[in-house]
Amino acid sequence: MRYVLLNKPYEVLTQFTDEHGRATLKDFVNVPDVYPVGRLDFDSEGLLLLTDDKQLQHRLSDPRYKVPKTYWAQVEGTPTAEALEKLRQGVQIKEGFTLPATAQVLPDDVVADLWPRTPPIRYRASIPTSWLEITISQGMNRQVRKMCAAVGLPCLRLVRQAIGDLPLYDLQPGTWRELTEEEAQALRGLAGAGSRPALPYRRPTPATPAAGQSGFRRKPRP
Repeated sequence: MRYVLLNKPYEVLTQFTDEHGRATLKDFVNVPDVYPVGRLDFDSEGLLLLTDDKQLQHRLSDPRYKVPKTYWAQVEGTPTAEALEKLRQGVQIKEGFTLPATAQVLPDDVVADLWPRTPPIRYRASIPTSWLEITISQGMNRQVRKMCAAVGLPCLRLVRQAIGDLPLYDLQPGTWRELTEEEAQALRGLAGAGSRPALPYRRPTPATPAAGQSGFRRKPRP
């Protein structure tokens, strides 16, 4: 079995072909016969898992298994305690009422090293922006963006940071790596497809693309 962890760049389709010539996974991943677990929107970034393990692919994607997925959302405005509590309790969106989520404001130093988006988000001098960390276990269409909008915090940028206990770490946009056996086994356990050893916590460390991988490195901070 193959398990590939990709940092999907902004404006890349979560598929391998496109008749309109847009960027796809084929431009970044050269591993045969692996397919994305779920999807990540064209205008979203971050962690995307690809595998040829059909059982795991199904269980991680199926909302019935309630696999948590964590996102960093850059929003317009300053979140209030009331808005955060609404996100935690569930909000009404077009597709229905969302399940309770975890939601918290991210300190500036946590997102300081996040790669810059190209093109950058729109900037308005009169409107501040904030970063939220939101964890959901559903899979409604554009759910996190709609949840933020429902509490008056339009989402400007969305980055998936983790599936279950598997984080993106410092993998750069357009680069990928294969999961360790420990990581793969933990995911199988999370989805009810095997025993689940706990993943040890590690602080993010720079990722070096392996031979054949594509992508770029973030410039060092001054």
